Amino acid sequence: MQSLDVAPVGAHGPAQASWWEAGRESVQRRLDAWFSDPDLYRWAIANPLTRWVTRRRTEKLFDLMAGFVHSQVLLSCVRMGLFVRLKEEPQTLEALAQQAHIEPPALQRLLLAAVALGLLEHRSKGRFGLGPLGAPLARQDGIAAMIEHNNLLYQDLLQPVEFLRDAWGGSMAGYWPYAHGKMPALGAAAPAGDALEPVARYSELMASSQNFVLQEILNSYPLAGHRRLMDVGGGKGRFISAVARQYPGLELTLFDLPPVLEVARNALQVSGLQGRVKLHPGSFLSDTLPSGADVITLIRVAHDHCDASVRDILGNIFQALPSGGTLVLAEPMAQVAGERPQPSDAYFHYYLLAMGAGRLRTHAELASLMRDSGFGAVTLLNNAMPIHARILVGTKT
Repeated sequence: MQSLDVAPVGAHGPAQASWWEAGRESVQRRLDAWFSDPDLYRWAIANPLTRWVTRRRTEKLFDLMAGFVHSQVLLSCVRMGLFVRLKEEPQTLEALAQQAHIEPPALQRLLLAAVALGLLEHRSKGRFGLGPLGAPLARQDGIAAMIEHNNLLYQDLLQPVEFLRDAWGGSMAGYWPYAHGKMPALGAAAPAGDALEPVARYSELMASSQNFVLQEILNSYPLAGHRRLMDVGGGKGRFISAVARQYPGLELTLFDLPPVLEVARNALQVSGLQGRVKLHPGSFLSDTLPSGADVITLIRVAHDHCDASVRDILGNIFQALPSGGTLVLAEPMAQVAGERPQPSDAYFHYYLLAMGAGRLRTHAELASLMRDSGFGAVTLLNNAMPIHARILVGTKT
């Protein structure tokens, strides 16, 4: 794991202990001792003014312990197609058990667990219907695809401490060939058949899970003022296809590795957009990017690579842009000190470790990397759902 980066001191918390931090740390040490005292717990649950705090923390701790069970309930519902079936109409336990070939007492446990998690809900006449969290899963194929895909991560984490010692030896690392330099050589003929299958597999997953991210970008950054857009590392072309439909006058280029572009070519032909998008094969790490675009998008790419590779990518983008050109970078970003902690950070930290490349960075880290590459003005946009992606915009000045 020598190629994995360590986040610099101060990236996710205070870099230096100021007089305020030093005093605060002293208080925190006393609070640590106090909160771990069994006598305080007994006093807190007996006091009506503090009981709610203790109860909430206990429930959150229990949720952490039960999280794996929750994920398996969700995965079981997806694999059995429950959300799609119940979208048509609510059904009884007996009807669902007959369809799933599972004994009613066992299936009832799953259904009741799904109700407790908000995935399903009770309906009249003893039937089960979609819950508030299950309804989106009946309509969004990308969510179901990611839930199924995460089973690879669950397998890798069965021995969590051993996983930390050999994170690259699991199923998730094998799913992403480019993270370990296992893609076909750039000079080779375009692969076909079985050789293209791993590329098509991960490209389809990235495309199906990108719907929410592309909507965040298109809703937050208007492209009407630009003439030509190039999507770097755009995979199957889901984002650039959405741009083509929304901005019919915009010239479009998709840049990615040759085997990935073979998958993109087929997808663009199916959607009738092959004439709108120019495909340019190459490696954004080592090849010169084509010039001419006044806006370049980099979507869910940087977090897959180490700091040195991100600098190379950003440097290539900077050289390809004209003066005044724009880079739009979008991906999940870690919380910084002072922001409310997000449990989603824990997921991305471990997912990227299992993948074997990159790491989750804060928007401040990424903005610094962009400025180091020459972008003079870097702005963090306010978007509606930062859990899907946060967006940085940099201008070449």
